[in-house]
Amino acid sequence: MKDIISKNGYKIRQIIKNFTGEYNEDLEQEVYIKTYKNLEKYKEQNKFTQWICTITANLCRDYLKSSYFKNKKMIDTDEDNLNNISSKTTPEAIYTAKERQKIVLRAVNSLPKKMKEAVILYEFEDYSYEKIAERLHIPIGTVKSRINSARKILSEELKFLIEEDYQ
Repeated sequence: MKDIISKNGYKIRQIIKNFTGEYNEDLEQEVYIKTYKNLEKYKEQNKFTQWICTITANLCRDYLKSSYFKNKKMIDTDEDNLNNISSKTTPEAIYTAKERQKIVLRAVNSLPKKMKEAVILYEFEDYSYEKIAERLHIPIGTVKSRINSARKILSEELKFLIEEDYQ
């Protein structure tokens, strides 16, 4: 197993970072565990590196679909946004900002999966259209279309928040 880790560790960490945007030691450990458990299923006519990279990519996809990841991202985003609110702001203003933020996050979360994915990467993760296209394996035009469609849905759904600002 040490040989497998030493030969493939760097590649596995790179795949995890490309998928999740950060290094995740737990995911790397999962890859090694799954590899070890399935070694007898490995067919020698295929390249071992390709096989372990496929395992890594599949585990990353499962992780990104998991409720743990979605909740973690939402909590991280909430905390980041709350930290941006001035400490001089009144408690009432902070409460209102938190509530508005929850409403916006719920609206984003209610978008169809493909739109939500693109919007989160663009608006919250600051990915460019090109990076999103690369990450999702879709054309740039599709990325732009999904984000535009999502914005239309969100602006309609959140119209009342904008109207509150002008009253």
